[in-house]
Amino acid sequence: MNRFIAAERALRTAAPHELLDAVRRVLVEQYTAESVELYMADYGLTVLQPVSVLPHTQEPVSAHNSPQGRAFGAQRPFVQDVRDGAVCAHLPVTVRGDRLGVLSVTLPGGGHVDGSLGELAEIAEVLGHEVVVAERDTDIYVQARRRDRLTLAAEMQWQLLPGRSCSAPEYELGAQLEPAYAIFGDNFDWSATADRLTLYVTNGMGEGIEASLLTNLAINALRNARRAGIPIADQAALADQAVYAHYRGRSYLSVLMFDFDLATGHARVVDAGSPQLLRLRGGTVERVTFEAQLPLGMFEETDYVAQEFRAEPGDRLVFVSDGVYATASPGGEAYGDTALARAILATRLLPAAEVPRAILRELTGHRGRPVPDDDALVLCLDWHGR
Repeated sequence: MNRFIAAERALRTAAPHELLDAVRRVLVEQYTAESVELYMADYGLTVLQPVSVLPHTQEPVSAHNSPQGRAFGAQRPFVQDVRDGAVCAHLPVTVRGDRLGVLSVTLPGGGHVDGSLGELAEIAEVLGHEVVVAERDTDIYVQARRRDRLTLAAEMQWQLLPGRSCSAPEYELGAQLEPAYAIFGDNFDWSATADRLTLYVTNGMGEGIEASLLTNLAINALRNARRAGIPIADQAALADQAVYAHYRGRSYLSVLMFDFDLATGHARVVDAGSPQLLRLRGGTVERVTFEAQLPLGMFEETDYVAQEFRAEPGDRLVFVSDGVYATASPGGEAYGDTALARAILATRLLPAAEVPRAILRELTGHRGRPVPDDDALVLCLDWHGR
């Protein structure tokens, strides 16, 4: 039997909690691997945590300044010389652009590594798909992502997200929330078909569980309307009714909604609150404004109107919540358009998946302290077009 097929079959038939053991066995038997480790990216995208049985005893490695981090950041295999001619191949574990972690395989010599590298990279990709499916039935891989304990509100928010990045021929998406282990009400959501990409960036009011409950209600109301095939303006109206029916105007949620036509870049947009959009086009950053409408749930039976927008191939669209835009320096200066435009230009050569974390690092420097007063959300969309 072809050894790649053997590896794929082993992963397909393994129990959800035994994926690492299964891939370890087949790589030892078929590829003479000396050791195999799986590292998962933590919620803050700062470290890669080894998958092991609780309580975890292995040390995490940097997601930026380590051999594993090099493969994770570049999204390409990185081969490291280790000892006595042995090498360690670090392989990105990624599913449709969503970067989950790195598979590290130590092999006993460099002579046959190049010939095996392509197969090993494919095995890492298959492993990623199996991890995504396995997470429905086991907590092992979710636990491995935790450098610290999540607050309950953060637990609810991370479970609500579609992922942190994704890609298609027409676009690349990356997003990040801070503080990763204690977020409240900020959120993002996306869904794609063969012809359309729908994108929501939300900023809920309040703190802790109350903020998370509000966001959960609004996002699920939007998804319910979207999955019924309802146009984007009516999605906003139905979610508005759901939020108002529960909170009677005491709590509400801001949202910026886009419905892109993948063939043309034309989008229908509903701007219902505070999230902001900046566009990098031809080396120039500019803020894109829309006619502001009421947040979801502020008043009863609000009508929403979709506006027009067009993305051109090469555009980079950066969405931010007010926890980014309004963050003040120790001297009281808001981050605002100027500092944000500088950060977008400084990160223009990074892939979309890397941009949010890089901008949030810049924001921490501007803030002058590591812990923010409010949620901070950055979402980057690179538009390639068809």
